[in-house]
Amino acid sequence: MHFQDALAEEIRNSAARMLSEDVGPMDITAQLIPEQSQGRARVISREPAVLCGVAWVDELFRRLDPRVVLTWHAADGDRIQANQPFLELEGPSRSLLSGERAALNLLQTLSATATRTRHYVDLLQDTGVKLLDTRKTLPGMRVAQKYAVACGGGTNHRIGLFDAFLIKENHIAACGGIAAAVQEARNIAKELTVEVEVENFDELDQALEAGADVIMLDNFSLDEMREAVRRTAGRATLEASGNVDETTLRAIAETGVNCISSGALTKDVKAIDLSMRMVEES
Repeated sequence: MHFQDALAEEIRNSAARMLSEDVGPMDITAQLIPEQSQGRARVISREPAVLCGVAWVDELFRRLDPRVVLTWHAADGDRIQANQPFLELEGPSRSLLSGERAALNLLQTLSATATRTRHYVDLLQDTGVKLLDTRKTLPGMRVAQKYAVACGGGTNHRIGLFDAFLIKENHIAACGGIAAAVQEARNIAKELTVEVEVENFDELDQALEAGADVIMLDNFSLDEMREAVRRTAGRATLEASGNVDETTLRAIAETGVNCISSGALTKDVKAIDLSMRMVEES
């Protein structure tokens, strides 16, 4: 499935899932409000962030109550400041309040991923090194978080186990070696990227000899990365992985590798602090 098709499906499915788990058969507290009551609300972030999740919120309220009108003052990928109103909603008061938590949950999680990614991308400025995500995503949010990484300026690694080969230690052992694993990958799907994870220079040399497209340097030291760059001499794309955080990112990039992958972009992000407040009519 093409990523854009998967994204459209994910937006529909996750919006429905969020409403189902939160609203369920009925928002009983919303029943306290007169059915005919109309209201307005504003959403702000309590901290600087990179916005992500607009289409999810649009879909959520479309499903909940199409009478709700959403006016966005920022788009996915935009930087928003603390206390900046970036979304206004108008419609039946019951529906505004019923959709609040599901909408904010989506926005705060996806914006967290986009914000962390933008921070890392900024640290890599002028190095020419790509920042990659991984498959270490929150359960059920793979496609959504991959989209958030792209909104933050990062680059998506493979989406799942189906769109590229990543040959790791256990694959190598089961196949009888790096050369055999790479050759079998070419036999299965020669049009797909073949990446090999290596843990030492002997495996690096084997991966180069086998003709791997990408070689992942797993937990190499900075000096070892520099030597790997020298040995590779452009014959394959080099990806650094392991011990990547904001304190090590720039130094890793300056070794000369082509890209750096980080699970921290998706697996351990801290949700952005968002707030929705009803606006009293004057």
